[in-house]
Amino acid sequence: MTRVKRGTIAHKKREKLLKLTKGFMWRRKTTERAAKEALLHGQARMFKGRKEKKRDFRALWQVQIGAAVKAQGMNYSTFMGALKKKNVKLDRKVLSEIARTEPKVFSAIVTLAKK
Repeated sequence: MTRVKRGTIAHKKREKLLKLTKGFMWRRKTTERAAKEALLHGQARMFKGRKEKKRDFRALWQVQIGAAVKAQGMNYSTFMGALKKKNVKLDRKVLSEIARTEPKVFSAIVTLAKK
């Protein structure tokens, strides 16, 4: 039987692990054991961060819309309720973008909601 040298797969596994921890501090980027531990925590936080990002952006859009609507003499909740009654299908992201970049168009939307 021919001799089988092991270690290529294990080496690839180690290299892959250390590639994922590039940019980590101290031993966490060079030592396999510390890198594995850091990755476990890091991936959990990545998942959590993706969820928080959506939450944070929605809150930002609400604040931007609220500020723009307040300048028109209305508050956020009545504005959103009026849009829903008028069956306007614009989401918060689009509304905040319009409020920031196109104030005239946004004021037209507010007047439509006030009717």
